[in-house]
Amino acid sequence: MGCGLVVVLVFIVGAYGNFFIVALIYGLVELEADASSTDLRLALAVSEARASTTRGDHSWECFAFLSEMTSADFDDLENGSGGKGPCGRVIRWLKAVSAKSWGKVVEAAREGKKLAEDDPRRIVHSFKVGLALTLVCLFYYYRPLYDGFGVDAMWAVLTVALVFEYSVGGTLERGINRMMATLLAGALAVGVHHISTLWGGKVGEPILMAFSVFFVAAIMTFLRFFPVLKARHDYGLMVFILTFCLVSVSGYKDEQVLDMAHRRLSTVAIGGCTTIIVCICICPVWIGVDLHNLIAGNMEKLGDFMEGFGFEYFGITENGLTLSDTKSSLQRYKSVLTSKGLEEFMANLARWEPGHGGFKFCHPWEKYLNVGTQSRQCAYKIEALNTYLNTEIQAPAEIRSKIQEPCTNICNECGKALKELAAALKKMTLSSSADQHIAYSKAAAESLDLLLKIGIWEDANVLETIPSAAVALLLIDVVACVEKISEAVHELASAADFKTEQPQLLQEPVLYEESHVAITIDHNSTDGLPENGSSNGITTNYNV
Repeated sequence: MGCGLVVVLVFIVGAYGNFFIVALIYGLVELEADASSTDLRLALAVSEARASTTRGDHSWECFAFLSEMTSADFDDLENGSGGKGPCGRVIRWLKAVSAKSWGKVVEAAREGKKLAEDDPRRIVHSFKVGLALTLVCLFYYYRPLYDGFGVDAMWAVLTVALVFEYSVGGTLERGINRMMATLLAGALAVGVHHISTLWGGKVGEPILMAFSVFFVAAIMTFLRFFPVLKARHDYGLMVFILTFCLVSVSGYKDEQVLDMAHRRLSTVAIGGCTTIIVCICICPVWIGVDLHNLIAGNMEKLGDFMEGFGFEYFGITENGLTLSDTKSSLQRYKSVLTSKGLEEFMANLARWEPGHGGFKFCHPWEKYLNVGTQSRQCAYKIEALNTYLNTEIQAPAEIRSKIQEPCTNICNECGKALKELAAALKKMTLSSSADQHIAYSKAAAESLDLLLKIGIWEDANVLETIPSAAVALLLIDVVACVEKISEAVHELASAADFKTEQPQLLQEPVLYEESHVAITIDHNSTDGLPENGSSNGITTNYNV
């Protein structure tokens, strides 16, 4: 029974499936380069069968293929297994292809699951787009609506597909730009058509229309190069050119140009309004909120690095564990270095959003860009600090220990200040606790600067002190950057009318009270003193 089915299938393939035979030969040659002599004779026989098929002799093709099949092939087909025969190799090849294809399907499914888990709003957005397209498709499905708009109802469908964006700001930006550009370009095209008809006549009308298309397209294309217009109205300018050209060219052969422009404007407005209503009313995604959280999250990443750098650089243990196990958390700041483009894009779209939650309609989104700029400046300093964690040339422990205390104080206080600023920004409040941490970090920076000036490494090798001195100077610069970030956040809080949080008095760390630097100069020694310096015994204490 199994052999009979094979004979029938081979006859059908031989009569009507020459392409399938060629594919089998190619697969056998590519996947089985070390085929036996029997397999090679089978390939030659099938090639001859293909040539005979071209001549119309199908019986010879069936005979040629069957004559080369061994008993192992028939056993493999009947048992459903891949044996050593030619057909067994074909079956194994097909199984491998199917397994590989299934693996790709599973991988794509896992990636889709990860995308959905990272942001479940993406699933909701997909359903929103489907709902909006279904609503505007009623212009085709519902006869009375189709009779009113005709084929121009397709513009409503195209508008939804082109305008619907992930966020409310993006949808409003594209929707308003498209509707306004369609209105202005349609009105201009109708006016130009009317003037060309009155003044040009049959001969001059196409010339005036062609000149108007050239002039408008050239001017609008040049306007797209202006940075302000490109950032906010690039899509509108492109739609303006498209609408003007379509209405102008169509109006040359259609006398009802005004009616055509009215239908097109109406369908675009219907599609745009449908998109905006669905986007705002069903689980809206406010890109302004995402920008707000992005800026706060970037400051928190910088704070995490600063709190961990002191322990990692000086090899300090905390609760019996070193922070070398958490090095991955110290690399989170790298995303801050490349956040400029994303921040500007989000701020541009956030300007289009209406008031929502704690965000007013005219919320000072440009202040967020200022905070982001200062955060990136701090991230550049942190990037330089990070190089001293991974470099092979490290300063000896005895050299680093002399600046360990002020450096760790700077790291801890700057990290706390950045995290306080991030938390206050998330809660949209104005907190003064970050200012106290900044004051402590400035005091530690002054102490560190004093240590560098008095020369605490006089007896050490200069090359060995360079890495630690560079780290100390970078930490002093970080303190200044954190202070600028605090000023930018305070400007944002004042412009956005954030609530003022009750100040909390923080106790001064005991570490600062006990830290001091004592310098004693023997009056019998003049080494290291300036020529005009006093030789009297001097004992100076610098309390931090």
